Order: sequence, then C-alpha cells, then structure tokens
Amino acid sequence: MKKNLNSGFTLIELIIVMVILGIMAAVAVPRYLDSISNAEESAEDAVISAIRSGLKAAANDSLYTNGRASWPTNPFDALSEKPTGYDSNDNGTESGIGQLDGIADEDGEWTFDMNNSRITHQRADNSRYFWDYNRGVQNGDNASIGSLGNRKDL
Repeated sequence: MKKNLNSGFTLIELIIVMVILGIMAAVAVPRYLDSISNAEESAEDAVISAIRSGLKAAANDSLYTNGRASWPTNPFDALSEKPTGYDSNDNGTESGIGQLDGIADEDGEWTFDMNNSRITHQRADNSRYFWDYNRGVQNGDNASIGSLGNRKDL
C-alpha cells in the first residue's frame, strides 16, 4: 500500500487565504481608526463636562462666599483634579522657545490659552480642537456668568 506524502496546502489555497485576510484587514483598519477617534472625542466630552460642572460649583461657592456668582480666570482652576495631559505652564505667555504658546502642541495635552481665552486639546492624530471660554463680567451692576463654547477645529 502506497502512502500519500503530499498532505500540504496547494498554492491556490494559500493565495485564497491571503486574499481573505487582506479583505478582512481592509475592513478592520478603518473601523479601528474610527473607534480611536470616537474614544478621543468621548474623552474630550468628559473633560469639558467636568469643567462645566466645576464652573457651576465654583460659581455657587463664589456666590456663598462673596455674594456674587463668578467663574475663575482659568477654567481648569474649577476642577479639583486636572485632566491627564493638562499643562498649566503653557498658558499663552511668551516662552521664546518657538512653541505654540497657549495652544496644545503635544499628543493628549490640554491647555488654557489666556491670550485667546480658549481651552485647547491635541489628539493622538495631531488634530487640535478648542473651546471658547468667557468668564463673564465679574464686577459692577451688570455682572454676569460667562460661557463655555462647543468644540471647534483649530
């Protein structure tokens, strides 16, 4: 009785498997990139939501202490715990190093640009976003609470 020693895969079978794997990779990679973008957007929304809540609490504390609701100059000061990546030194002051002063310029960095009154964030894909911040009028008869805008491309 003769044994069959040809028990491997044929070239056509291997090519078909490679084509199937290529198609699966072509579908999976864009979905993976979209999921990363959605995760970063959700993380940004969580930080901005925490800032909004912190600003409300700061206004209530100020109303109780001073008799007038007010927001801090830097919105991150309203948070008891700053977000990961927050850079308090990059606040729009002149550094002379050639950086984008006040603007997030590293992956995952959060800053407050005092010159333009905006919160900035840089994502891992180097895209930058900002939220306008207005602390409002804090003295006089026309005092008012400020506003925190929506996300915009930088």
